[in-house]
Amino acid sequence: MRVPWRTTLLSYTFLAPALVLLGVFTFYPLLYGAYLGFTEYNGARFGQGLPPRWVGTANFEKLFADPLFLTSLQNSVKYLLVVPALQLAALAVAVLVNKQLPGMAIFRAGFYVPVVTSISLAAVMWEWVFNREGTLNWLLRNLGLTTPEAQFGWLNSEVWAFWAVMLVTFWRGFGYYMVLYLAGLQNIPEELEEAAVLDGASAWQRFWKITVPLMRPTILLCTLLSTIAALRVLEEVLVLTNGGPLNSTYTALMYVFSKAFQGFDFDYGLASAAGLVVAAVALALSYLNFKLFNRPEEEEA
Repeated sequence: MRVPWRTTLLSYTFLAPALVLLGVFTFYPLLYGAYLGFTEYNGARFGQGLPPRWVGTANFEKLFADPLFLTSLQNSVKYLLVVPALQLAALAVAVLVNKQLPGMAIFRAGFYVPVVTSISLAAVMWEWVFNREGTLNWLLRNLGLTTPEAQFGWLNSEVWAFWAVMLVTFWRGFGYYMVLYLAGLQNIPEELEEAAVLDGASAWQRFWKITVPLMRPTILLCTLLSTIAALRVLEEVLVLTNGGPLNSTYTALMYVFSKAFQGFDFDYGLASAAGLVVAAVALALSYLNFKLFNRPEEEEA
């Protein structure tokens, strides 16, 4: 069907403001940041206002010769361990709360509270949990798993600080992904479940043969979002440990942040190059997620 040119023109006229805003605030910074990754640029530091100077791949060579960047990249990749735990827990709880029972709405809302809790408030709360006289040590002591002499501050431990920060990320993201999974579950036609029950399928068979295949687009979306979020984790690290102790929680995005905005370094070229490396890792992992969860239906048959 041929669309009249006036209709096409009217459509693009309505789209134009959104496209302009998208170009100015998304694509231009993205392309300019990629360009800066190949330059030496300190911005308008101390009023000098020197323009970017093209240095080719020098920033990347400097990055991969920097032990701090390699440690931060290793920590970011290790941080991805939170993704499967987060997705499995969110899906399992979404299945449990997908019931029409009295008070269930309040129960669901309770899981979402951490999502809307500010990171500053969350940091204060979790510091109470993780400090030497905190809730976690109190609980372990009362369960007989530790003694007062063996207690320590979890965020001050080179071994445990990383896992403590990861637990905070799990706590903050759990409700968000649970709501997405709950929306996906409620879009599954009830007739399919009823027909499977009549055929004598068990609860596990209904979940594995009906729920999981129909939830695959939601699983893909949630996995992609949580993978990218894990790679770009910054707030929790910044407010709880500031990358310490001994760089054990120092992540790649914190490296970007420190090179661009901390310590009067203002090395925007190096920070942009580090950002490009993180983006490349995110793209590679997104591709793997698509290959894993976006298989054609006939491959399953």
